[in-house]
Amino acid sequence: MIQLKNLSAGYFGKPVIKNVTMEFQPGKVTVLVGPNGSGKSTVLKAALGLLPAMEGGVWYDETDIRLLKRRQIARKAAFLTQSRNTPSIRALQMVLHGRFPYLSYPRYYGKEDYDAARKAMDATGCQQYENTNITRLSGGQKQGVYLAMALAQDTPAVFMDEPTTYLDIGHQFGLMQTAKSLAREGKAVVLVLHDISLALREGDLIGVFQEGRLLCFDTPELVYHKGVMEQVFGVDIHRMDTPHGTQYYCTLKEAKDALVSHIH
Repeated sequence: MIQLKNLSAGYFGKPVIKNVTMEFQPGKVTVLVGPNGSGKSTVLKAALGLLPAMEGGVWYDETDIRLLKRRQIARKAAFLTQSRNTPSIRALQMVLHGRFPYLSYPRYYGKEDYDAARKAMDATGCQQYENTNITRLSGGQKQGVYLAMALAQDTPAVFMDEPTTYLDIGHQFGLMQTAKSLAREGKAVVLVLHDISLALREGDLIGVFQEGRLLCFDTPELVYHKGVMEQVFGVDIHRMDTPHGTQYYCTLKEAKDALVSHIH
């Protein structure tokens, strides 16, 4: 389990997140939502030790992250970043980068590394691109390769920063199914999402952020009933029970008010 306790962190001496306390549990998909600039990505970076804590701290299974070396953290948590460079290499070579935390010098990939990489590519549905140069892949196909690289790292926790951005609906569903599958394997999965309907439908736990503060951290049902997301995003959230499970959709408050005004 990864615990954030009274965590404040930011850039150039100025905190972006303030006094955040939450935990990322094994076997759960935790989704972080909030307006742009609310601190969601900063939470991930601080939880991974990429940003130092200004106050409070981060603990991995009761061990203070400040006591862990970079390679030790990389064996505990993988990170699918929001933005990345696209090198001109084969997809399999890219996925093998996820095995770096386990290599000694000089770096030499063994059979177990290739097996882990190919297993990860199979899990994300990109195994057919093994020998294809990444620059020739579509956005969704590239995302599958980068996700496979994170899975090849074989860590108890997986962090993803806005992984569905620029993906078509089919690739979005595929990515979320992969996230839920990882949670069923006992991994702690943490996602930053902008789609609040998707967050409510697919998350096990949701953290709602505004201006660097964690306003609510609970199950989707309780977050929905508390109305925190409606307040933060300025929308009305509607819930429907369907044969395919509970679904959520949003409407703008102004649109609703305008419609009522027009009717009357």
